[in-house]
Amino acid sequence: MIEALFNQPNYVATKKMMDATALRHEAIASNIANVETPNYRRIDVPTTFADELKSAIATQDVQKISSLTPFITEDSSAIAATRDGNTVQLETELMNLNQNTIAHTLETELASGTLMRLRMAITGRTS
Repeated sequence: MIEALFNQPNYVATKKMMDATALRHEAIASNIANVETPNYRRIDVPTTFADELKSAIATQDVQKISSLTPFITEDSSAIAATRDGNTVQLETELMNLNQNTIAHTLETELASGTLMRLRMAITGRTS
């Protein structure tokens, strides 16, 4: 019975979003670390993952949501701004880092809210 609580589409989707933002955070950190590495190509979680996740969430099919796995790939749209061939722009990465941090905070709050409701249902109190 407890497994059914954690197999709700919204909870599984929130966990997948958290997986993606954690992986994106790694990509951003790698990009920042390599900002001065010649010929380094920017990496990121592709936007197609977000589209696929939105589509899976719309179906409310837990198995479809669970089957999605975020991954990191080279950003083919990134263009080198300098002659060294590096496609990382520090200002853009810092902005992405802030946005990703906010997204992860929101996703954490969503997952925590589910767990707090479960605790309240079991104990009858919020803390």
